[in-house]
Amino acid sequence: MRKTLIRRSFHSHLLLFRCPQPPCPCSSGSFYPHLRPQPRASKLDTAPTFGSNSRWFVTTHVPPEWIEPFYNLSDVASNQQPQASPWVSQILKLLDGSVNMESNLDSYCSKFLIKLSPNFVAFVLKSDHVKEKPDIAFRFFRWAGKQKSYIHKIECYVSLIDVFSLYSDFDRIRCVFGEFKEKGFLMTVSAANSLIRSFGAVGMVEELLWVWRRMKENGIEPSLYTYNFLLNGLVNSMFIESAERVFEVIEGGKIVPDVVSYNTMIKGYCKAGNTKKAMEKFTDMEARNVEPDKITYLTLIQASYSEGNFDLCLHLYREMEEMGLEIPPHAYSLVIGGLCKDGRTVEGYCVFENMNRKGCKANVAIYTALIDAYGKSGNVNEAINLLERMKSEGLEPDDVTHGVIVNGLCRGGRLDDAIDYFEFCKDNGLVVNAMFYSSLIDGLGKAGRVDEAEKFFEEMVERGCPRDSYCYNALIDALAKSGKIEEALVLFKRMEKEGCDQTVYTYTILIGGLFREHRNEEALKFWDLMIDKGITPTAASFRALSHGLCLSGKVARACKILDELAPMGIIPETAFEDMINVLCKVGRNVQACKLADGIVDRGREVPGRVRTILINALRKAGNADLAMKLMHSKIGIGYDRMGSIKRRVKFRVLVES
Repeated sequence: MRKTLIRRSFHSHLLLFRCPQPPCPCSSGSFYPHLRPQPRASKLDTAPTFGSNSRWFVTTHVPPEWIEPFYNLSDVASNQQPQASPWVSQILKLLDGSVNMESNLDSYCSKFLIKLSPNFVAFVLKSDHVKEKPDIAFRFFRWAGKQKSYIHKIECYVSLIDVFSLYSDFDRIRCVFGEFKEKGFLMTVSAANSLIRSFGAVGMVEELLWVWRRMKENGIEPSLYTYNFLLNGLVNSMFIESAERVFEVIEGGKIVPDVVSYNTMIKGYCKAGNTKKAMEKFTDMEARNVEPDKITYLTLIQASYSEGNFDLCLHLYREMEEMGLEIPPHAYSLVIGGLCKDGRTVEGYCVFENMNRKGCKANVAIYTALIDAYGKSGNVNEAINLLERMKSEGLEPDDVTHGVIVNGLCRGGRLDDAIDYFEFCKDNGLVVNAMFYSSLIDGLGKAGRVDEAEKFFEEMVERGCPRDSYCYNALIDALAKSGKIEEALVLFKRMEKEGCDQTVYTYTILIGGLFREHRNEEALKFWDLMIDKGITPTAASFRALSHGLCLSGKVARACKILDELAPMGIIPETAFEDMINVLCKVGRNVQACKLADGIVDRGREVPGRVRTILINALRKAGNADLAMKLMHSKIGIGYDRMGSIKRRVKFRVLVES
């Protein structure tokens, strides 16, 4: 048997030891092969010719090389910043999301005899270029997995899950994590921290707890960072009680919770609407000498603002100032906005000036809040001055800013100026929304200029501006108060046809208007219709009903309706006070005294309070003599004895004696 001798040429030996390098963009013809100068032929490059009987043949096949993400791995061993391999930028250029992306990667790797190592794939998936494009990341991950002799490492899966978590892509996260679990990787500290952070950010508690158990199984002790990621995940998923137990474990162990731990718990309590517990945790934080940061304060200020506790907002802001912490623009916006909402315009303006002194520029929202506050307080001139100052600082007012100017002018009774400003906005191509029209319709209606209000109401349709409940209510109120109740009822039906919500305020206006026109039964029908539609009555709506019934002599009917509201959980606190006031106002003192006795006899209110209410009602109605008589007597609170029987002195004695 003849032996075949396989002999490699000297040229093939050189190819085996040549390390592949990416094409240099600066070298001539690197990306344009037809412009590349042709190398001279050498003896080494000339393939030998053999006859048909030759026993020799040359094999020149060179296996592809696995490339790593760093140019020099010795940098990784040292503490120096590792230098990324030039291959990284070339591969990133190919990740363009095109239809041919995978085939382009195949061609490129084949041309330069390279394969991408798992470390390289994980590094690319972590890059900012790929993190912004989850679809490309997924396609690249799948392509890399099809390389010959390639197996994804744990870091590849972790990096891809991190990308998907940024976009809350739950389906792909579950798909990739399902593969991850099947692989049975040995959990590492960095992988566990990253997965807990990713799952926590999107609220995937089941997956997060699986990683936590796997950590324990692999003997990995959680660090403070791990605990913080776990707390964040539980809080984001609103598992506040579980987060509390984890926090207790941290406090009871060797690890001391830091400001991030406390901030996470405070965030959780605030999200759950439990600001009281958040403040307790804040106090505990100070007791344990953990210094709060601006995030701590901002979270608490945000929660206080949401609950309408503007005093606490101001207190926390002042604490930040005392501690010398940087106050973010959003914190200023919340404090100033809260004070303006609370009618404390001067205090809001002081915070605004302090903000400017510290070099923090106010934004459009802050200026708008102050302009609105000054407009609502009747100081329209100051509101316009702030608008001019805002423009001088290079800030362009938005449609909300212009809207509050119109609203302020209407509230201040400067209706003609409001109309002129409105026309100015239209002529200059500014967005004119429902807020402009609502302010004008409301202002004109209250001033008795109902025809002009109707004109603006109809103009809304012509300009394609949708009419909301506020616009309808403003015009219905104007029509009802001007005695045009029929037109108001027509508008009510039109409101229903156009699919606009009829609010409790809509019904309150019509009930009051119908009672004024002595159409009592129709008013009661509207009350029943409101209840049937599931609209919860307010104190104002019951006041409109009770006033109408009391003035028409149907006090007992009003009391009966009030009793019907109690099982529904609706108990207007000032209902009896309002009824007594309206009866005294029209001189029906006998009925007022009978109502007061009925309230006490039924145990609705203590006699002393009812007596005070009646005294004030008589005084306000100008009946000072009866008020003084009641004040200096034992009527309502004293007792008379008839033998062994002790009876309270009735309020009706006041008018009978």
